[in-house]
Amino acid sequence: MALSACGGNSDPLSSGGGGCDNDTNKLTVGSANFPESETVADVYAEALRANGFSVDTKLNIGSREAYIPALRQCSIGVVPDYTGNLLQYLDKSATATGADDVNAALTKALGSDLAAGTPAPGEDSDAVVVTHATADKWNLHSIADLAPHSAEVSFGAPAEFSERPGGLPGLKKTYSLDIAADKFVPIADGGGPATVRALTSGQVTAADIFTTSPAIKQNDLVVLADPKHNFAAQNVVPVLNAKKKSDKAVRVLNAVSAKLTTAELISLNDAVSGASKTEPAAAAKTWVAAQGLNKPVG
Repeated sequence: MALSACGGNSDPLSSGGGGCDNDTNKLTVGSANFPESETVADVYAEALRANGFSVDTKLNIGSREAYIPALRQCSIGVVPDYTGNLLQYLDKSATATGADDVNAALTKALGSDLAAGTPAPGEDSDAVVVTHATADKWNLHSIADLAPHSAEVSFGAPAEFSERPGGLPGLKKTYSLDIAADKFVPIADGGGPATVRALTSGQVTAADIFTTSPAIKQNDLVVLADPKHNFAAQNVVPVLNAKKKSDKAVRVLNAVSAKLTTAELISLNDAVSGASKTEPAAAAKTWVAAQGLNKPVG
């Protein structure tokens, strides 16, 4: 996922801070360095302000390797993350993939210095995506349906997808989708425009594209179901420094999570990265108002 990208502020404390005060009504909301994370962080900030919190933001910190230490050091108090990838970061030996198993394992992996709210139903995970024409031609609904056509499938994805457990090895092990080495097309934009062009132009038959990409709807693409959970669940989850956690903050963040479906994530991404190019903070403010989260949570 884009969360593994490098960049952003290499020192999460360079703009000051570190160390928690006792005022749980003051929160600094952080984000990773990609638009969806920044937008969700702005959503958290708007909802928290509407509930009387004093909120600062520290956005585009960088990858998880930067913002989790910032969270632990209390340079930030809360950050949006993704359940499966956060679990893998905290526990390299974790094998859970289904949402319930991932959530249970994550609760244990957080330790005493981190806390989490309730994961949202919305998730941004890897997916095997095909064109509508290909889905119709082969009557595709799930990844398993693609397996009998393995010899005809060219697959586009980042280079590491050919080796990582949830990539080609996982697809072969879980669904018998066996992509030959000369049928794998490495594309280094993380499921972005180049990957979409390769798919829609017919350069590849299937591609790894993230489920909240607006390009899926824009290009009438089909996400193949993953009923055996080859790809770990990646539900959006608010993660807090345990010392900045309060019942009130968790109640507000959980109210946001309840509204944050995959469809709503796509809508937010479309506003920010689509034709309108809305600033994340403005998109977040509009969304929070539309969801009725711009007033105190009961």
